[in-house]
Amino acid sequence: MQITKGGYKVHPDCKRVLISENEIRAKVMELGRRISNDYAGKELLMVGILKGAMIFLADLVREISIPTQYDFMAVSSYGASSKSSGKVRILRDLPCGVAGRHIIIVEDIVDTGLTLNSLAKDLNSRDPASVKICTLLDKPSRRIEPVEIYYKGFVIPDEFVVGYGLDYSDRYRNLPCIMVLHPKVYMDKGE
Repeated sequence: MQITKGGYKVHPDCKRVLISENEIRAKVMELGRRISNDYAGKELLMVGILKGAMIFLADLVREISIPTQYDFMAVSSYGASSKSSGKVRILRDLPCGVAGRHIIIVEDIVDTGLTLNSLAKDLNSRDPASVKICTLLDKPSRRIEPVEIYYKGFVIPDEFVVGYGLDYSDRYRNLPCIMVLHPKVYMDKGE
């Protein structure tokens, strides 16, 4: 196992560490402060997108100092593939109403923009006070549809990344940092 960036061991299926655990921690704290300041005097509903945003959301809400509730939605446009199908399906909807509420959609990564555009349109149709997007990672080189990202962690190159909640075929989510997955892992699957 090779060691790189901050002394982290690179998983055997990965090429390198892209973003260290310390860099993530610092960015999450910064985003939490910004959100707290921007929504001072208001109450938030943070909507985490399962499963990828779960770890990011858990860390983020602990850095927010204003009244905050959170829940989860599950959507799919990837399945077991490394490429988006372009068809977004809501697999788990919010159990609570959103009318009149300030919502921040929390996502692990914005890639093509298809999933978040579809989800933002759906939530906006429910008459919220506001809907904004917060993502840990932004990969603008893959964008198909424009997305207004209000809170952004890191802009990354067009590489397949895993760790800190991000996966490939539901694996690697538990890595504490963001690593670049070696193409041999997903190319061997015929993609």
